[in-house]
Amino acid sequence: MDTFIKKRVDAPPGLFLAEAAGLDWLRVPGGAPVVQVLDVTDTTLTLQRVVTAPPSKAAAETFGRQLAATHDAGASAFGAGADGYAGQSYIADLPISTVPSPTWGAFFASQRLLPFAKLALPELGDAGVHTIEALAARLADGAFDDDAPPARLHGDLWSGNVLFTGRSATLIDPSAHGGHRVSDLAMLSLFGAPHLATVLDAYAEASGHLPDGWRRLIKLHQVYPLLVHTVLFGGAYAGAAVDAARAYL
Repeated sequence: MDTFIKKRVDAPPGLFLAEAAGLDWLRVPGGAPVVQVLDVTDTTLTLQRVVTAPPSKAAAETFGRQLAATHDAGASAFGAGADGYAGQSYIADLPISTVPSPTWGAFFASQRLLPFAKLALPELGDAGVHTIEALAARLADGAFDDDAPPARLHGDLWSGNVLFTGRSATLIDPSAHGGHRVSDLAMLSLFGAPHLATVLDAYAEASGHLPDGWRRLIKLHQVYPLLVHTVLFGGAYAGAAVDAARAYL
C-alpha cells in the first residue's frame, strides 16, 4: 500500500489527532470520498496516498452530489467538533473553538468572526473590526438563520483539499465541525475550483436544505476564511474581509 506521511515535530498540540478525527467523521455512506487514515501520533499522520486524475465535469457532478450527502450526515450541534473527539481543533495551525451552539448565527459570530477579527486587528484597523462586530451582532440576532439542521462540514474546503481522482474527488486536510452548508460551498468558491459551477449545481440538485437565495449568501460565509487568511498572510485579505462583511449590514 502506497502511503503519504505528514510529519511535523513542531505541530501544535493535537493538530494531527484533530485532522484524523475529522477525516474519520467525514467518511459516511454515500458521501464524498475521504482519504484513509492509517496511523496518527502527536507528530505524524500516515495516510493512504490518493491517486489523482485530471478533473472532469462528470467527476465534479458526482462530487457535488456526494458532498451534499456528507453534509446531510449531520452534526450534534452548530459548532460541535467531530463525534467522539474532545481535543483542540484547528484551521491551518490556528486553534478554533468547538463549543455547541443552538443556532448557526450565534456560533458563527462568537466562535469564528469575533475571535479572528481580534487576531486580525493590526491589519483590519479599528474601523474594520467595528464592521465585523456589526455583522456579528446581526448574526447573533438570527438575521441569517434558517431551518436547516447542522451540516457535517469539512471546514477548510478550498480546492487544494479536494483531490480529483477520476470518478469523483477525495477530501483531505479538514477543519471538521457542525455548521451551515453554504460555508463549505463558499470556501470552495473563494479561490476557484475545477468545474466549480458543475459542483455547485449538482450539490443544489441533491440537497434539500439550502435556503432560498443561497448563492447570495456566499460572500457572507467567506468573511471567516478571509479573516483566517488575514491572520495567516497579512493585510492583502483584510480589505476583502471587511468589504464582504459590509455587504450584509
